[in-house]
Amino acid sequence: MKFYFHPKSEDELNDSIDYYEKIQSGLGFEFADEIYSTIDRIISFPESWQKIDDKIRRCLVNRFPFAVIYYQKEKQIIILAIMHLKRKPNYWKNRK
Repeated sequence: MKFYFHPKSEDELNDSIDYYEKIQSGLGFEFADEIYSTIDRIISFPESWQKIDDKIRRCLVNRFPFAVIYYQKEKQIIILAIMHLKRKPNYWKNRK
């Protein structure tokens, strides 16, 4: 199964990697690794994670206060947001 980032979610990922890298060298890489591990779990079990909207699900990221917001379209995973859990919860809803 393939996955695709919504352009804004890709920006969120890159901005967060940069932020963590500024905090500590190598931490941005660790963050990216956790995000891609989360995406691997989603690909393996796409319907296992909590539904937060009609077809949209949320999978929590290990070690970092983030979640991957996504939906499945045929044999694709569309990632709508790399969401910080302390952020406004529904800011990504217009990305469908």
